Amino acid sequence: MKRLLSLIIAISLAGLATAGKARELTGAGATFPYPLYSKWFDIYHNETGIKVNYQAIGSGGGIRQLLNKTVDFGGTDAFMSEEELTKSPENPILHFPTCIGAVVITYNLPGSPALKLTPEVISSIFLGKIRKWDHPDIKRTNPGIELPSLPIVVVHRSDGSGTTFVFSDYLSKVSPEWRDKVGRGKSLRWPVGLGAKGNPGVAALVKQIKGAIGYVELAYAEKNSLPYASIRNRAGNFIKPTLKSISLAADVPLPPDTRVSITDTKSPQGYPIASFTWIIFYKEQNYKNRSYERAKEMLQLFWWMIHQAQQYNESLLYGRLPQTAVRTAEKILKSATYRGKPILR
Repeated sequence: MKRLLSLIIAISLAGLATAGKARELTGAGATFPYPLYSKWFDIYHNETGIKVNYQAIGSGGGIRQLLNKTVDFGGTDAFMSEEELTKSPENPILHFPTCIGAVVITYNLPGSPALKLTPEVISSIFLGKIRKWDHPDIKRTNPGIELPSLPIVVVHRSDGSGTTFVFSDYLSKVSPEWRDKVGRGKSLRWPVGLGAKGNPGVAALVKQIKGAIGYVELAYAEKNSLPYASIRNRAGNFIKPTLKSISLAADVPLPPDTRVSITDTKSPQGYPIASFTWIIFYKEQNYKNRSYERAKEMLQLFWWMIHQAQQYNESLLYGRLPQTAVRTAEKILKSATYRGKPILR
């Protein structure tokens, strides 16, 4: 009887020791890195017992949910604007990058030819000015490829999207007409095309429609066995999106807050539509009855993401963070506080 009583007391004490700890953390946002995050969070759960429930609802949704304080952290491919950051004046929102990805131009054509596209052609297609696949401007950079006289069906995102921000940020840099008529943003007034939700939705619609063209993160094109174009960069070279070419695009000085655009890279061999993707969270973690234990477990997850988790990036076609980005992210994570005191030491 005494042994049984001792066992009950031991179990009760163990329960008290873990009280307040987060067995599940919640996040929401970008679909761009979702294939990678799914793998990361599954591995992390197996290693630590902590489940990370991440909902891929688009970058705009991730920012909204963080501002509404309904998730522990958000995910976004579009770093928050100064205007968005002012919505949390008393508790600054921090960004840190997790990986590098590529937005690719994917299409559905007979034979899945390997196309070369120029910035001028891409902007003209998405502006609705080039409407057939056998247009002279497309044929000019693709000699030897028999292009069909198919109508071009543009497919774009219908939700608030960091992938859209990256793509439109690139087009705004290379096309004055795009910049003036459409601009950059997570949600746009598209001149032409069909809308689909998330990277999975765009990839699925392109795969269904002959003559379709769209933009998705590289992993989604590969997963759906869709071809994607080599794109002429600023140096005049046609570059295919690869781990090497997107890493070259990301080899840039980072500002202290890591909010930087790497589209239209100056690197001669860099892919021109590459981007970091970010996790966003509040600097001061003592808000809305959050426990210190929950805040600490979240910061430990983040530390794991920029260190041990990076070994899994390349197998899923995401670039690892450069060491300069890792060091900058470390400083950002160490600046997070609970009641004004650093959480990570």
